[in-house]
Amino acid sequence: MVLLTRKIEFSAAHRLHNGQLTDEENKEIFGRCNNVHGHDYTLEVTVKGDIDSKSGIVVNITDIDRIVKSVVLRELDGKFLNEEHPFFKEHVPTTENVVSYMWNALDGKFTDCKLHKITLHENPFLFSQKGEQSMIQFTRKYHFSAAHRLHSDQLTDEENKEIFGKCNNPHGHGHNYILEVTVGGEIDPVTGMVLNMTEVDRVVEELIIEKFDHKHLNLDTEEFSGLNPTAEVMTVVFWELLQPSLPSLFKIGLWETAKNYFEYHGPENK
Repeated sequence: MVLLTRKIEFSAAHRLHNGQLTDEENKEIFGRCNNVHGHDYTLEVTVKGDIDSKSGIVVNITDIDRIVKSVVLRELDGKFLNEEHPFFKEHVPTTENVVSYMWNALDGKFTDCKLHKITLHENPFLFSQKGEQSMIQFTRKYHFSAAHRLHSDQLTDEENKEIFGKCNNPHGHGHNYILEVTVGGEIDPVTGMVLNMTEVDRVVEELIIEKFDHKHLNLDTEEFSGLNPTAEVMTVVFWELLQPSLPSLFKIGLWETAKNYFEYHGPENK
């Protein structure tokens, strides 16, 4: 079984607005997104299948393009979704609802392979994803800068230097971290969201950004007292801080550098 991903780009305008709510309720739920605005979307369509013994491919990419573009370019590209698409006249065109619609429109349309996953990037800091399960995932990215020293009190100085090298520098070093917070669940039929984005922003700002941005994790924070603040440990600490306020939390992702990415799905996922 091999996975194959194809990217398609399109542009569309939308307004996050539910006609069954008052103007005040819409503004409270959707904020500035209650105004008409637009995005350059990037859609990633992942299919899976077996390699054909004669051609050496799973499926012809031109066939994927033809099927995906028949939905994306014909129905969505260059459109104002709320006014020009029948589904989004009745459903709030959130990223979650758009990716859910695309899944239903594309599932079963491919021959010799099966739809595995759809990821829709609304902008560089927000994307939604749907796989073969019913759950929709919504991911928000955040930036913070922090210093740390990789040093374990359970190891000797020589062992710390051998394992962590220059990252064991006594004065520490720093990174521009990118934190990915993913929540998962069913789409709320009123808001069109898995969880209100403004609530996710508020919780992350309060519990992560305000605590750790422009801090030395070893010296300035209670949460890492007695811990070696590796990126692996950071993902666990961030999960423990966020999960009580975000019960639908699905995953913590942390980019320490452009080369180093770490992911944690909680203690129940071994």
